[in-house]
Amino acid sequence: MQVLIVDDASLVRMSLKDILDKSEYDFEFLEAVNGREAVNMYKKNQPDFVIMDITMPEMDGITAVGEIKKIDEDAKIIMCTSMAYEEKVIDAVSAGASDYIVKPYEPSKVIEAVKKIMD
Repeated sequence: MQVLIVDDASLVRMSLKDILDKSEYDFEFLEAVNGREAVNMYKKNQPDFVIMDITMPEMDGITAVGEIKKIDEDAKIIMCTSMAYEEKVIDAVSAGASDYIVKPYEPSKVIEAVKKIMD
């Protein structure tokens, strides 16, 4: 199963990969550092799902969700946000996000979100 992890912070991407590696699923990871790169990678690879930060340089996550949904209206996207930006989750879901998780990540919540969109 292929997952695209999108965050401008390498530590966050590494943390998410570590959490997902310990799950029952076997993942192949793709990474992007901003929304523009995420859209291009999605177009090229069509991953099973995306985990994407809301606030990033060049193109934010909300805009990227809209662009990815233009490519694939069935795209499964989990948004990441900090408590301070939780109101932006409404915009992300309106743009087509499937679910969201809040930083700092609780591994069980990340796995729960993945299971929910995969079922």
